[in-house]
Amino acid sequence: MTTTQLTSEIRKKQSFLCVGLDIDLNKIPKFLLEKEDPIFEFNKAIIDATHDVTVAYKPNIAFYEAYGIKGWKALDKTIRYLNEKYPDVFTIADAKRGDIGNTASMYAKAFFEDLNFDSVTVAPYMGRDSVEPFLNFENKHTILLALTSNNGAYDFQTKQLEGRELYKEVLEVSKTYANSNRLMYVVGATKASYFTEIRKIVPNAFLLVPGVGAQGGSLDEVCKNGISENVGLLINSTRGIIYASNKEDFAEVARNEALKLQQQMQAYL
Repeated sequence: MTTTQLTSEIRKKQSFLCVGLDIDLNKIPKFLLEKEDPIFEFNKAIIDATHDVTVAYKPNIAFYEAYGIKGWKALDKTIRYLNEKYPDVFTIADAKRGDIGNTASMYAKAFFEDLNFDSVTVAPYMGRDSVEPFLNFENKHTILLALTSNNGAYDFQTKQLEGRELYKEVLEVSKTYANSNRLMYVVGATKASYFTEIRKIVPNAFLLVPGVGAQGGSLDEVCKNGISENVGLLINSTRGIIYASNKEDFAEVARNEALKLQQQMQAYL
């Protein structure tokens, strides 16, 4: 999916909501544990209930790897279901990969070719040759960790480097990478005061914004400082939507929570 197509979907659905699919078998409704593939059944129900108010889905890969081959098969079934039934949604493999050369190329192949995700999150710490292999894939997007929502972000990301914060250096240097037009960036909602400065460096890039809801980020502050001409935001919510209920009505309740966010987003569009 191109960014033009993504913006079109945002305008059509009046939403820039991304739903995280981070599946913990200890949190899903107990009756699903009797199913052959409870992870996929949970995902399918959430997707079917929310797809019309959601423009993206983001499985965090760790939540599937933790369950071994069964988890990986559930991830494969989930992304295939999304691609076949709802090809209009943007898919994000939240894998946070980051290695050089052939290793990076193999990670890219795994997520872009085998699983056919639209995008993957990548850590930039190892530099250009850990990112550019992902950028070689046409109509695929690399979402670079820039300024994350966790408290540990202050350990490095906001430190001064020759008079400029490190996250700003990451943004500036990444623009020199080959096929940098395929870059998006992770910027945490808990860092809303930074969005104005970030938009000076990447005025129209899409920003994947976790941290709204359970982590305390403000949708209002993010939108005021982060919306661009092409909208340029994907606001992720996970726990506040998918685990809003652990009863048989979990999908319906998840939809209601997603709808609340979509209606707030509509006001900004």
